[in-house]
Amino acid sequence: MAMDVLNKVLPDSETRPDISHDDGDRERFAHYVQKDKITQSAVTGDPVIALCGKVWVPNRDPKKFPVCPDCKRTYEEMMK
Repeated sequence: MAMDVLNKVLPDSETRPDISHDDGDRERFAHYVQKDKITQSAVTGDPVIALCGKVWVPNRDPKKFPVCPDCKRTYEEMMK
């Protein structure tokens, strides 16, 4: 099932606890997450899950980072 609205988001900053569950490679990218989940995270502080599986609390400007290739590939597959 395709996500209706997607938005690019980024990993947590130094002021947030590191709740990432991967090897750190995904820290360099902007990730795709459902837009309503980003809004919910902004209100509650709860982590989000990107299409690639990265889990974190977004709070950085996604325009400053390249798009995660795994998120992009997954999104493109969903749109077929």
